Amino acid sequence: MGDGGVDRSGVGHATILAEWFTVGMGIDATKAFSGFSVRDTAEARAFYEGVLGLEVTEDHGMLAIQLGDGRHVLAYPKGDAHEPASFTVLNFPVPDVDAAVDELTAAGVTFLRYDGMTDDKGVNRRGGPLIAWFTDPSGNVFSVVAEAVAE
Repeated sequence: MGDGGVDRSGVGHATILAEWFTVGMGIDATKAFSGFSVRDTAEARAFYEGVLGLEVTEDHGMLAIQLGDGRHVLAYPKGDAHEPASFTVLNFPVPDVDAAVDELTAAGVTFLRYDGMTDDKGVNRRGGPLIAWFTDPSGNVFSVVAEAVAE
């Protein structure tokens, strides 16, 4: 029970959350954003702005990487306690993966190579959309991935 005396034992969590959000009793999911840690915000900001060409704002020592349409991803400092994420934290859809890889390589970005998965440029061409992974100065994994083609 625990819901005003209503028995909810047969209702799944997803249904309860959907009802909760719909009736305005909880979190506004339209304002949600993701975040990840960085070792040093100045170093990260220089990379995000100078190499990737992203707009970055700073507030209270944390970075907001602007994604457009008022959306952002938060990068927060952890200093020596930072451990890079073991997964891709941010994907950038691009119209031409090879061109993006060439441009970023020319800017000093090194693409990750995965044995049996990526080619000499670091592009995965083994099914699914073309994708290439690289890291920020803190070791977090980012990617450039082929934009979905509208059919």
